[in-house]
Amino acid sequence: MSPRDSHAARLLEAHRAVAGLILIVAGATILAALFFEYVLGMQPCLLCLYQRWPYYVAVPLAAVLVALSLPQSLRRAGLALLGLIFVASAGLGAYHAGVEWGFFLGPSGCGGTPAPLASGMEDFMRQLETVRVISCTEPAWRFLALSMAGWNAVISALVAILAFASAATPSRPVALT
Repeated sequence: MSPRDSHAARLLEAHRAVAGLILIVAGATILAALFFEYVLGMQPCLLCLYQRWPYYVAVPLAAVLVALSLPQSLRRAGLALLGLIFVASAGLGAYHAGVEWGFFLGPSGCGGTPAPLASGMEDFMRQLETVRVISCTEPAWRFLALSMAGWNAVISALVAILAFASAATPSRPVALT
């Protein structure tokens, strides 16, 4: 076993550290989404909002796994649950990326919410000037050919693999010398 392999094995055994790494990555990912929305003004579509839900569950769970003194079996179960959450997140991201590329049809509400009924022609004209429909088929941003949905799929898949690998790795008893 090379030194690099032993470092990776030790990391996977350190379940609290893995939960901390997941907390950092998941927290940074959701903060980036919120930054794109509230600072850069890129409004999310319906599928973008759905993709945030796993993070809203995973971040507090990872924080609990880091903060509380738990038996290793419970921490490993929590990591397995995080793995499942991020598999779902990767699936949502892949589905949304597929909608953007035209591989799948998006949900029926993916063109935005309908505007309230106009009371007259003036009200209707005002609505036309102010309503902005956010489509799930048009990515607001791409980096290295991937949209935010595509990057979410990649990040979520990697986090799921890390969580499952750590959950499947028992910790060694600490030798007191």
